[in-house]
Amino acid sequence: MTLWRFLESGHQIRQFQPPIHRPVKGKQITTNSSSVISIHYMGISEEEWDRLQKALDWPGPDQEITQLNQSTSPVHSTFSIVRLKKSYEVGENISVTITARDHNKNLKRYGGDFFKAKLFNSELKASVYGEVVDHRNGTYSVALLLPWEGQAQVYVRLEHSSEVVQILKKYRESSFPRSHYNGHFEGPGPNKTRISEVVECNLKWGADGSWSKGECCCEYKDVKTGTVWQCERPKQLSCDKLVHHSYAGFETPLNPSEKQIFTKKLTNVAITGDTHIINVLPNTTGIGTMERCRSGMTTPVPAGFYLKDVWKSFVCKSQQFNSAQMGNCLKNKIVYLMGDSTTRQWFEYLERKVPDLKRMDLHTPRTGGPLMAVELKNNIIVHWRPHGVPLRFTKMLITDLHYIGNDIDEIAGGPHAVVVFTICAHLVFHPLTFYVHEVAKIRQSVVALLSRAPETTVIIKSGNTEGFKDIFQSDWYAMQLNTVMQEMFRDINGVIYFDVWQMTSCHYLRENVHPGPVIIANEIEMLLSYLCPA
Repeated sequence: MTLWRFLESGHQIRQFQPPIHRPVKGKQITTNSSSVISIHYMGISEEEWDRLQKALDWPGPDQEITQLNQSTSPVHSTFSIVRLKKSYEVGENISVTITARDHNKNLKRYGGDFFKAKLFNSELKASVYGEVVDHRNGTYSVALLLPWEGQAQVYVRLEHSSEVVQILKKYRESSFPRSHYNGHFEGPGPNKTRISEVVECNLKWGADGSWSKGECCCEYKDVKTGTVWQCERPKQLSCDKLVHHSYAGFETPLNPSEKQIFTKKLTNVAITGDTHIINVLPNTTGIGTMERCRSGMTTPVPAGFYLKDVWKSFVCKSQQFNSAQMGNCLKNKIVYLMGDSTTRQWFEYLERKVPDLKRMDLHTPRTGGPLMAVELKNNIIVHWRPHGVPLRFTKMLITDLHYIGNDIDEIAGGPHAVVVFTICAHLVFHPLTFYVHEVAKIRQSVVALLSRAPETTVIIKSGNTEGFKDIFQSDWYAMQLNTVMQEMFRDINGVIYFDVWQMTSCHYLRENVHPGPVIIANEIEMLLSYLCPA
């Protein structure tokens, strides 16, 4: 499948225009880097853009705060349980109030702090996610469900102050390249030698091209998605000799005062609060009966909870599968896993757990892929492939990096086909407007797939919590991208949205973009619960 079209620019350094080839009608978005993006080019309507803006709305200070003592302090911010009772029953809620204060112990007068909250019991290996509601005046509330019998405690942490979120917003749409990439060019040289050159590459997006330096540029435009990748022009080789892609370094845009506010000492810190043990008594009526898992189901908050390291879903009836049952569930299935290393973790788990599922040697990098495993007795095929650039992977053939929408266009579909994709972790380095564009193209391909083969199972895996809490891979970025994905697929019939954000946020394991085996096991069991509902 040919995914790249070669476009050469002139030899002189010039200012690139946005990849819009003719004037288009429609609303124009001016970002804080003065880039002009057409809503038409993003592939959405003005009405949808307005809906996304409402869903993504995040309050904050009305002016830029550069003084550390004016930012939210995790030391002086506190939480309390409202009207704590001696005991509760399973299924009841408790209400928690969070009060934000600055480093001078003053109450904050505006919202925008990024708090995370959960209820937990370490002995029971139990936990549940709580959604934080911002009252935009320095106070926040959390309604925490009590889903298990026994004891529980509240845990709240300040991941980012509202002032840090303000900085994250500032640089999200900026043309500053927080993530760098390399293009590896190879070709014939004099006297039958081979020449290799490595140059910098990055995404081209917006009026200023989003990135340009050096002898600019070789451009590679994907025919279907319109995404443009650009590389510095090699000194000896021509632009058509691009062979490999790899990640390079990070570059921080933070100035000294921003670094002070963004310090690790103030990031992802637990705040003090009510340490009372909550006693939860059994409830004979139960919390409710779950439906069979299917497409079109909404994701509540909480979406489920852990008890003895097993995820109990509130979306639908989750099940546990032993190895033999996994094989029976996947019988006669072709599973297409697409995205990043978090779906590769699913491939590797199935490879370990499904009896006789063996990886084929495709002569590709073991972690970079593409990968394929087969089981002949039950006729199971599992594929995994990473999405297209931008991608922070080790050195890979550029021809092996396909855009998800393009791969979906090549799938015939049908009752035997299972398509699972995620796209989040590697897009947090780039503008939100570009992410909207990429999701719009994927959505177009999914709609076409379900039109020609409505019995195809299509599952969207949300992004995990990032693990990193910095200007490069903040969880706040990932949460906003998850919101875009969920909103843009909300009205698409036949698609399953699988929220793993909550599963990776509330578990006792330290948050990591690559969750531990116990979390992956529960994710796979939810996947199989959709494929083989009880």
